[in-house]
Amino acid sequence: MLVAADSLQGIGLLHGLREADLEALAKRCSWRRYQAHEQIIHFHDETRDVYFVVEGEVRAITYSLEGKEVTFRDIPAGDVFGEYAAIDGEPRCATIEALVPSYVAAMPASCFWEVLEKHPSANAIMLKQLTRQVRALSERVFEFSTLAVKNRIHAELLRLAHDHMVDDVTAVIVPSPTHADIASRISTHREAVTRELTELSRQGLVERRHGSLVVRDVPRLERMVREVLGD
Repeated sequence: MLVAADSLQGIGLLHGLREADLEALAKRCSWRRYQAHEQIIHFHDETRDVYFVVEGEVRAITYSLEGKEVTFRDIPAGDVFGEYAAIDGEPRCATIEALVPSYVAAMPASCFWEVLEKHPSANAIMLKQLTRQVRALSERVFEFSTLAVKNRIHAELLRLAHDHMVDDVTAVIVPSPTHADIASRISTHREAVTRELTELSRQGLVERRHGSLVVRDVPRLERMVREVLGD
């Protein structure tokens, strides 16, 4: 029997579907809880399921031959992952790992395609999400190719700040990202992040407070990033 927790109502891709449709789709999914740091799918897996994050948050990462971690993106509750392999039939392009205890629904690729074919709203949302991801990756490639390490740190900090605004000026990033996390996002080492965040703290731009990272002047940080990008 389907329990109340096994609901797809909070999934953005499926917004607009009728409750009866969501219930029918939920019954075709497999449901599982993952502990923090537990891997959900592995790089180069041949599986094709599409996953919905019902509770928690997961991260898309890969590792170099030397074991260096590279972070692509964090995927919060309500979002989807694994759609690339379902769409093109190729192996997984990243490892997905739970950041915190998470509850995930896995939908067969055939069912996912049915959703896209039968529900134009889901198809449109999927296209927009894929386009946003391409734009974000293009932005990062440009930054890797043109910006110094400290400027890449500023750009990444600005992205995080935009997701955690508390007013027009201030962002409170909770939980505070570790220096290693930031380094893995921008292809540098932890020590470089530590040095630059220390300098930004000295300037009064950032502050660590009770497990959070406070960006005290987001418009100022935006100006710093625009200046080096030539905007």
